[in-house]
Amino acid sequence: MSNIPSSPWPDSTLALLSDGYEFISKRCRRYDSDLFETRLLLQKVICMQGEAAAQLFYDNDRFQRQGAMPQRVIKTLLGQGGVQGLDGEAHRRRKQMFMSLMTPEGIQDIAALTAEHWCAAIMTWENRDTVVFFEAVNDILCRASCQWAGVPLPESHVQQLTKDLVAMVEAPAALGLRHWQGRLARNRAERWLAQGVDDVRARVCPALETSAAHVMAWQRDQDGELLDRKVIAVELLNIIRPIVAIGRFIVFMALALHEYPRYRQMLQAGSEEELTWFVQEVRRFYPFFPAVAAVVKQEFVWQGYRFPQGRWVLLDLYGTDHDPRLWEQPEAFQPERFRSWKGSAFDFIPQGGGNHHQHHRCAGEWITIELMKVALRALTQEMEYAVPSQDLRFSLSQVPALPKSRFIIGNVRAKPRASRV
Repeated sequence: MSNIPSSPWPDSTLALLSDGYEFISKRCRRYDSDLFETRLLLQKVICMQGEAAAQLFYDNDRFQRQGAMPQRVIKTLLGQGGVQGLDGEAHRRRKQMFMSLMTPEGIQDIAALTAEHWCAAIMTWENRDTVVFFEAVNDILCRASCQWAGVPLPESHVQQLTKDLVAMVEAPAALGLRHWQGRLARNRAERWLAQGVDDVRARVCPALETSAAHVMAWQRDQDGELLDRKVIAVELLNIIRPIVAIGRFIVFMALALHEYPRYRQMLQAGSEEELTWFVQEVRRFYPFFPAVAAVVKQEFVWQGYRFPQGRWVLLDLYGTDHDPRLWEQPEAFQPERFRSWKGSAFDFIPQGGGNHHQHHRCAGEWITIELMKVALRALTQEMEYAVPSQDLRFSLSQVPALPKSRFIIGNVRAKPRASRV
């Protein structure tokens, strides 16, 4: 039995805040190990990275999600009672509810809706000197996600809901006012959506039978009872919030087009395959979500290391996606690398690993890819724009990361239809 390499510091919370996305990978390199032990928030935790670690992490017989997330994450990002904190049969049933929405037809529908909102947005951007791209894209995604989910969204509520959804994503790692703004945003959104559930059940506001609002409003638990309206509100936010969070990937995609302009011409006449390669490399290369958490169910030994029952465990998503053993020149932006990618469920994990149906892998990952492709077509085939001088740097210490300027564009013009690919 080997001892897991251990940090000499009594607590590493400040180091986590300082190093952000690189916290785990830096220490794995320091200890020449795929795992190490430390304390975060005064709690012992095993941190891991790499393909083998990811495969272990998604073993449902060894790990559970109940009790894995700190309250500051639950109260802002995830919500109380959501699918991310369930295990066993409860998780299987709830996850199936989400996966029932991820049909090819459903994904095609939200892609088409989002494309329509992009067209409308481009027309409005033509009348403005500059556009803060991050804010504009969030607006598009908020409108499209609510429409697809069957959630009526009055025009007067769009701006506030969009701000609330962004605040939920930014709050878990924030301190002080920004964190509490995220909590208030979640409470406000949950109350609004819970009322919407009542309306669907009372047929005051009927939703399409295939929509998330309808499916969730009539979902039953293991005992045959309808899910609590508050839980449904949480799960509806687990549809809408992650779709709006794709806006960060889209901003980084626009940044990649700006910093690696040689790809623009290729993508203007690009095949579906080439569009996918570019999207996947953006998801691998740029920071999105740093790590995921679990708790050891029962003590076990892996590669000679003991994992005690109840031990908190973090899997490094960003570090695994930049692991030089898995990715040649991981710090180089090379979409072509996905030409030969084998499709492993454990080496490319920007939104988690494992099986979408059985594990805690993001149910909306396919939607993420398709909506990024919609945005990529818009940026390369449907519009022209300038990128004025601005601060495009982003810090891996900031979670979630974003260019400092939030990416500003100007002189937006829709391409004539005859010139589009």
